[in-house]
Amino acid sequence: MVQITSVSPVLLVADVFETTEYYRDVLGFSFDQIYGEPPSFVILQRDGARVMFRQPREGAPPPYNASVTPNFPFDVSFSVDDVEALAQELRGKQAEILNGPTYRPIWNGKELEVRDCNGRVLVFGQAMG
Repeated sequence: MVQITSVSPVLLVADVFETTEYYRDVLGFSFDQIYGEPPSFVILQRDGARVMFRQPREGAPPPYNASVTPNFPFDVSFSVDDVEALAQELRGKQAEILNGPTYRPIWNGKELEVRDCNGRVLVFGQAMG
């Protein structure tokens, strides 16, 4: 059977440059270039995770999950192998940590919730066994 080995969400943002700098400087992602004319699209990567951002030419991006479902605000979920070490790294870079790392017995894992520069809630999760 065919296996899906990764996912690369494409998210709309109001400012692709601000978002790129935040993901690079605070969250530790890297990129090659910002594409388009005018520049409006970027692919960011950290280890095996990839996320893409596009800046619409007109209009505002749609609302984030927290504005629609406050009881489940996550916009993007990343799997990590050491959520405690990531929390320490992100605290050192002044990331806005909303919660955690917190143990979640429902899936036997720990989660770290971080708000990005656009207001999106990112969850970094580590399975515990």
